[in-house]
This record gives sequence, structure tokens and C-alpha cells, in this order.
Amino acid sequence: MTRRALPVIGLVLTLAACTSGAQQPQQDAAPAKLDLKTTTPAAAAKGLGKVTWNLPYEPQTLDPIRSFNYAENTALANMCESLLRLTPDFKIKPGLAVKAANPTPTTWVYTIRKGVTFWNGDPLTADDVAASLRRHLDPKLGTWWGDYFNTVKSVRATGSMQVTVTLKQPDALFNQAMATGAGAVVQKKFLDQAGKSLGSPSSGVMCTGPFEFHDWKSGDSMTLTRNDHYWDKALRAKSESLVLRFIADETTAVNALRSGEVDGQYFYLPPAGLGQLQKSTTGSVTLGRSLTFWALLGSAKSGPYADPRVRQALSLALDRAAISKVVFQGTASPQRALTGSDYWGYERKTYQKAYEALPPETTDLAKAKELLVQAGSPTKPIVIGVQGSSAVHEQTANLLKATGEALGLDIEIRVVPVEQYGNLYSDPKARKGIDAFLSTWYGNVPDPLDIYTVFRKGGRTNFSDYKAVDGAIAKARAEGDPAARASLVTGIQEKVTRDVVWMPLNNLPVILYMNKRVTGAVPSFPYLYYPWAAGLGAR
Repeated sequence: MTRRALPVIGLVLTLAACTSGAQQPQQDAAPAKLDLKTTTPAAAAKGLGKVTWNLPYEPQTLDPIRSFNYAENTALANMCESLLRLTPDFKIKPGLAVKAANPTPTTWVYTIRKGVTFWNGDPLTADDVAASLRRHLDPKLGTWWGDYFNTVKSVRATGSMQVTVTLKQPDALFNQAMATGAGAVVQKKFLDQAGKSLGSPSSGVMCTGPFEFHDWKSGDSMTLTRNDHYWDKALRAKSESLVLRFIADETTAVNALRSGEVDGQYFYLPPAGLGQLQKSTTGSVTLGRSLTFWALLGSAKSGPYADPRVRQALSLALDRAAISKVVFQGTASPQRALTGSDYWGYERKTYQKAYEALPPETTDLAKAKELLVQAGSPTKPIVIGVQGSSAVHEQTANLLKATGEALGLDIEIRVVPVEQYGNLYSDPKARKGIDAFLSTWYGNVPDPLDIYTVFRKGGRTNFSDYKAVDGAIAKARAEGDPAARASLVTGIQEKVTRDVVWMPLNNLPVILYMNKRVTGAVPSFPYLYYPWAAGLGAR
């Protein structure tokens, strides 16, 4: 069952009516300030025998090197731990490594934590860590975390509890990535035994986290059980088992949450039934801090949309506050850059000042029309790809098309079936004839450079082959001083934002629903890499 689109007629009329030469701020559509949680969740009074949670779809695999998405990471975060740990308040702290030393600009030495065992009782060793990280270097395995490993020269166990990573050049992102799924550790013996079946329903994984893989019933659910020998006493699982359901249809999922059949779920986009969940008497909704954003990703290498003036015009005329209020049901905030404040993990004042200097989120139709005249008043259609069966995509597409009409731009919406939409990110043939496409996107660590690295020359997600910041990205990744790096990154941000390579639209919070019988889930973005379910239990 597809989601029903919310009314956008009033918004379309508003956009079409913006014909005066003055700037047109959208006062009525601005969403209320969001109450985003910044701390760990309320503690459960006691554990439960079973907690049932829903994933937005069935994971493709539990192999950490190919688990770069919501459902996969939501499950793995409770099972497979990384060298470092991204905490709910966006800090990077020790994980399976008690220390990360950087004796030279191209060397990272990790001291592995003693006393940690895998679920089968075998002790964690440096060989396990080295084997897990080296998998990212094997092109035959096809890691999805390659952007963090393209500077890695070698990974070696240099002691029984020490691993040394040698880089080809300094890289400010590599060590931070060890707090994400990129740094996840699977037992070497298990890797060798499982082979190509690693992460499948038949094999699962062998890790060190607070929950163990128990079984996976394809098309239905996955069950994790408590690891009673988990090393971190503060994060030992309260409840005995965690059943992860795979209810992909949002209406069915919302009904299961309201009825209590399912205890909770994370949403990265607001479901059509969000209002029902917010009014539910059986549970509650929490909005949490996030690194996720909604954007229009440019992919044109020729034609009108390849001209930055055309992209600037569309961006200037688009009503982001209307998208926040109507499309995202008041759960999102207009955004003037791809990276908002939750990315500012260092030099916050520098990033704040740079952000405030960027063009505001308000609309200016007159200036937008001037830019189009400078661009030669293009008449060729601009083709925007949107995902089928998605109200959020459909409603945003309607606003984009209405904005184009107000400007005199011919915007054509191309609906791509949900099963094929993922191909737009990886297959140039799938993007053929598409000038831009809508996307949720997220970085993995609290550093804006993590996002702007996508625009490096030859990068797999640099869809339009944008080259203007390639040199600056290389310098920023090689810069070890935080202040100097922030200066470089804000320069990249300014250029990328003004050229509208990707058009930032809205910052998206984590949307967490929990039934009243449970509490303790982490209400912030690090749930993708942090053992968010360890604290789940009864109120």
C-alpha cells in the first residue's frame, strides 16, 4: 500500500504568487523549534524477557564491510563493535581499542582492549582486528566503506594486542571512521570459515557486542540474544532477547507499533502515520539529533542544470520552510548548507560563523529570475528523479515543479521505482538523462569534511564530476591541526554551497517511537554504530 500524498495546493499557489521584486521570506510556514534530545535515554527499571523492534526493511547482509545503510547498521550496532565508539552525544571514545596513537602523520597504532571475548568464548586478538580491517583493502570483496580506506597502505598486527595502520598520506577522517561500521571487528577464524556466506541468514556473524546473533528467518525477523559475558558492564544488555522484525510497509508498521505488537522503531523519514503515533496513547515519539539531511543531488554534466546560475536560481526560489512544515510534518528544519550544527565536532565557533555567512533559507524570486536571464533563459527541460511509492519524494517534487513554473523553468519529474532507486547512487547508466535526484544522505562522523569529501575528483558519489574543491579536500584531509582543517573545510563549504552542487533542503532528525512498556533506546543518530538496544527494558 502506497502512502497518500499530503495536500500541497496551497503551497503551489504561494510559490506561483511570489512575483514581486522583494525578497519573500515565508513567515507562516516556518516550523517550530525542534526539541532534539542530546543525552542518553532514560534508564529502564528492569530488563524484559523479549523486546520486539521493527527495521524499515530486511537487511541485505550482516557483513560489516557491506552494511552501509539503516536496517543493516541498526542491527549490527548491537552485535559487532568497532575499534572506537561514537557515543549518543556525538563524541568519539575508546571501543575495542583502549588507545589510538598517531606517532607519525601516516601511522595509527591501536592498542587492543584486553579481556574481551567473542560470543563463542575465544579472546579478541590483534589478528582478529587486522583481518577485519584488511578486508576493506580487497577489491574482490567490494567494501562500501572504501572512501575511508583509499589512503590505507597496510594493516598489520604488530603485537599480540597491537595493530598498526600505515597510510599512504595523512588522513584526518580515517581514525574517526574507526568509530563507525568501518572499524567493526569480526573474529578471524569465523571469517575464514564462513567465506562468502558471512553475514547471511545461514551464517550470521561472530563478534563481541552486548547481543549475539541467534537466528534470521528470511522475510520475517532476526533474533539477537543477550551476551552475558560482555566486557563493558555499563552497557550489558538489560533484556534477554531482541527480535528485529522486517515490516517494510509503513501503514502496517505504524499499526503494529500502536497495537503493541512491536515495541519500537527508528524512522529516518516521517511515516505518513506519524500523526497517529504522536497522538498514540500506547507510546510516544522522540525527535533526536542527527547527521541526516534531505537534498537534491546534482548529476548533470551538460544542459541547463550543469550551469551553477540555474541551480542557484532554483535554490533561491525554493521554499524550504514549506517543505519542513508540510512534507516533513514539522519534524525537519530548513538548512542552508549540507552540514548543520551536529557535524561541528570541533572548532564550533568557526563553523557557526561560516554557516551564518551563507545565503539564508528565505526565498528571493526576483534575484532567481535575474540569474536565469544571465544563464540565457534556458528552455530545455530539467529532469529530476524521485522515488516511487514515497509521499516525501512526491510532495517535494510537486514543490520543485511549482517553483520551476514560477521561474519559467521547465522541470520534468521522472519517477524511479523504489526497487531501482538505489542504482542512481552507483550506476552512471541509471542516472542517464537525469539532471538531479532527491535523497536522504548522512555522514558518519561529526566532521563536515566527512560530507564534503564526496566532491573529490573521481569520487564515486561526485555524480556531476565537480572539480572545483578537489585540491582543498586533499589538503583538509591531510591537515592534522583542527583549526587549520576547519578553515579549509569552511572554504570548501562556501564554494560547494554557492555553486549548489548538491542543494541542501532540510535537516532531518532521528524519529524514535517507543511503546510505553519499554524505555532506554538511544534517541540520536549514533544508534547506527552504538549499542542502542543495550539499555532497553521495562519502565
